[in-house]
Amino acid sequence: MKRRTLLAAGLAGGATLGLPALVRAQAIEKPKVTIAVGGKNLLYYLPLTVAESLGYFKDEGLEAQVVDFAGGSQALRAVVGGSADVVSGAFEHTVNMQAKGQRMRAFVLQGRAPQIVLAVNKRTMPNFKSLADLKGRKIGVTAPGSSTNIMANFVLAKAGLKPTDVSFIGVGATNAAIAAIRQGQIDALSHLDPVITILERAGDIQIVTDTRIVAEADRVFGGPMPAACLYAPQTFVDRHPNTVQALTNAIVRADKWIQRAGPGEIIKVVPEGFLLGDRAVYIDAFLKSKGALSPDGMIPEQGPATALRALASVDQSLKDAKLDLAAVYTNEFVKKANAKYPKG
Repeated sequence: MKRRTLLAAGLAGGATLGLPALVRAQAIEKPKVTIAVGGKNLLYYLPLTVAESLGYFKDEGLEAQVVDFAGGSQALRAVVGGSADVVSGAFEHTVNMQAKGQRMRAFVLQGRAPQIVLAVNKRTMPNFKSLADLKGRKIGVTAPGSSTNIMANFVLAKAGLKPTDVSFIGVGATNAAIAAIRQGQIDALSHLDPVITILERAGDIQIVTDTRIVAEADRVFGGPMPAACLYAPQTFVDRHPNTVQALTNAIVRADKWIQRAGPGEIIKVVPEGFLLGDRAVYIDAFLKSKGALSPDGMIPEQGPATALRALASVDQSLKDAKLDLAAVYTNEFVKKANAKYPKG
């Protein structure tokens, strides 16, 4: 009787303490979230665009504001500086930031291979034979310090070239990169689609390394190299687990939708400005990059070690760094998202 009385009291007088407390525990802590991205138009970040365009963030109770920057390094700085909450960026930044004493954690994958292509300018290097020919040359990247810069450094290091043996120039993520090649301002370009496909189809470039092909990416990096992901400061993940879960749910749905989608469906979802004036080229670029996009958001266990090897090849301080690689990612949110949306 006493127990029943206590229960009744809890349901009556304690209604504002019991049920609402449960609701609060399950509620999204930060319904308005800002995502910083470097080059939103790139196919590298297609899942982010799909999640936004198809209303997947809204379905999860989020008002997601996507703020676009010229490159991933600037997007990262926005989060470090506090003007954004989450980065849609390259996975390796989580490893690099831990080495610098700032804990970042990736929680859902958009790309299972970098999709970055290193190509030389046929106008300024018509007689190109090997990577050694790039010594003393100008290489365009989306932004200094971005994933395109890191990948170029890694490929050059394999050929015995140091980052200081070349000049890196930020050319942004869209038309400026194309113009830089065609006007002879750069001798090579480390970039992504649709920019690469536009230049390739026009005969402007010669491709040297192509990590849109998963097998080639694995060969270049010596293992699976996670690419675009959502990551955030560990403090954000700890304080806003339901918000992180909602973000993860939206991206996992987008990942799965892309794998089922045909080119015609992609064109309808992507903003017109992303097509750079040529739908056929964008479709071609999509088909070349589709295999490098994540099918389910899962981050490979070997990914952090691969990323560390790539970074250490161009940054000697990382070779002896004692890092907790398990702390740069988690698949816990992705597992729940896949359970909730097994078919997307």
